[in-house]
Amino acid sequence: MELVKEKYSTYKERLPRTGKQIIGQFDQQWIVVYQAFNPLITNYAVKHQKFGGDHYSFNRMSWIKPNFLWMMYRAGWASKPNQERILAIWVDREKFEYILSLAVPSSYNRDNYSSNEQWKQALDQSEVRLQWDPDHDPYGIPTERRAVQLGLKGEVLYQFCTQWLGQIQDITEWVKLEGEKVFHHQIDSLMVAREEVYPIENLQIVQQIGL
Repeated sequence: MELVKEKYSTYKERLPRTGKQIIGQFDQQWIVVYQAFNPLITNYAVKHQKFGGDHYSFNRMSWIKPNFLWMMYRAGWASKPNQERILAIWVDREKFEYILSLAVPSSYNRDNYSSNEQWKQALDQSEVRLQWDPDHDPYGIPTERRAVQLGLKGEVLYQFCTQWLGQIQDITEWVKLEGEKVFHHQIDSLMVAREEVYPIENLQIVQQIGL
């Protein structure tokens, strides 16, 4: 499995510019999500093709992002402390949609919850937290489109880290090369991960995550 790439100019014109969108790279079996870590966690993950080891904690929430440019914004193109290594992670699509089915939004939505108290109770009990955040362009400028990130904890996090992954690839070297283009304003030659709007056919999930 290899990450498919395309010019940012093509990416920008092809995708919707507004609305809540799950945007990612996927095929019939897998969807790619991104995480950023320090080298100690990354080295273990790439070597063993799962997360764990002395430096990884299963006792805290870990966030996954299917949108490449959102990850680049968050990690500063692999320049921020403890986010200097970027991983592309292939997740089984069935398990990804299972994660979505468990997600509780991080902010109250009266369409899904009868009261603020009911939402807080659901949030406390859930092992998956969902946030819709402004997407960002390569320079880190917010766009009108919303991007999703998912926070995992507990048994869901453990299963994600150890059972549901097809491949973990360190893409840091490529990320830094593209980050240099951004730094030098060479946007015409910038390459990004090729992505599409991810289709959600389960109407219950669509309503639950606020699409």
